Amino acid sequence: MSSEILRLFWSFGIFIIMLSIIGFYCVFLTYNLIRVLIGLELLIKAATLLLIVVGYINGHEALTQSLVITLIVIEAVVMTVAVGIVLGIRSRHNSLDVRNIREIKG
Repeated sequence: MSSEILRLFWSFGIFIIMLSIIGFYCVFLTYNLIRVLIGLELLIKAATLLLIVVGYINGHEALTQSLVITLIVIEAVVMTVAVGIVLGIRSRHNSLDVRNIREIKG
């Protein structure tokens, strides 16, 4: 592995790690459902960027492109359904705080 590719991997690697930390913070340490969705989106973006960087380094750009496009489509579907669920919770309980909606059953 050449030094240029290694430098590229570490520069993107640091960004991917920072993006993942922010995403995990939003998912696990906040109580607002919109922030949880944003954190989940950040985690998916970090995984997408990691796939792109690793595909570029290994020379498998075509495989990486197909994986990333599939991931983007799955991400869009999951986020659409999740936003719909969050809006339903908001209209029913008039709150997005997780602590206020713990009595949901079913």
